[in-house]
Amino acid sequence: MSPVRPDLTQKIILITGASRGIGRSVSLNCAKAGAEVIITGRTVGALEELDDEISKNGGKATIVELDQTDTAAMARLGKVIATRWGRLDGFVANAGQLGQMAPLPHIDPEIFEKTMMVNLTSVWYQIAAFDSLLREAEAARAVLVSSGAAKGARAYWGAYAVSKAGLESMARAWAAESEKTNLRINMIDPGATRTAMRAAAYPGEDPKKLLTAEDITPAFLHLLSPDCTSQGMLYKAAELVVELS
Repeated sequence: MSPVRPDLTQKIILITGASRGIGRSVSLNCAKAGAEVIITGRTVGALEELDDEISKNGGKATIVELDQTDTAAMARLGKVIATRWGRLDGFVANAGQLGQMAPLPHIDPEIFEKTMMVNLTSVWYQIAAFDSLLREAEAARAVLVSSGAAKGARAYWGAYAVSKAGLESMARAWAAESEKTNLRINMIDPGATRTAMRAAAYPGEDPKKLLTAEDITPAFLHLLSPDCTSQGMLYKAAELVVELS
């Protein structure tokens, strides 16, 4: 039995890294659930294709070309959202990069810094830009995408693991600061999913044995729903989907 899709009618939800993989699936399904989605990414062509698909299904999307390293763009985007909608009902911090898989002393410094920027620092800039907008909503929800690499010791995962561990700490701090508001903030670990990043990390793996982005999307939609009242929790996507079924 598939999880029931929550009603996200009239919700304004922003998804970063929406041009492909998990971000694309979450964006498409949020729109199907009635939300108006703000889809961001670097590849405008892919965002336009997603916009076309959303429109064909009767949904509405706004495309924003966004480089996660352009910190000034986060504040500008926040101002645009404030002017146009006055609030933000949902925020999915999905954009990320794997970086360089190598021993820590041998990671290229520029790659290390960019990985930290894309996966961690840029999300802080987004929190700074969107927090007040989320607090304006009746029941805002934020979902920060983590990884199993944030836990334990994984050789050669270097900057990626560090950035995701930092992301989890930041999410918990934000959640604690938002306890007495209508904003609920949680984290999700997608697990082994058939994405381009997974293929880059495990080139010898058979992708057909992995869950697809579509398979785990119901977990994201639940965490974006007003029905989700948990705060500062980390969920494994596949386990949450089973629980919801």
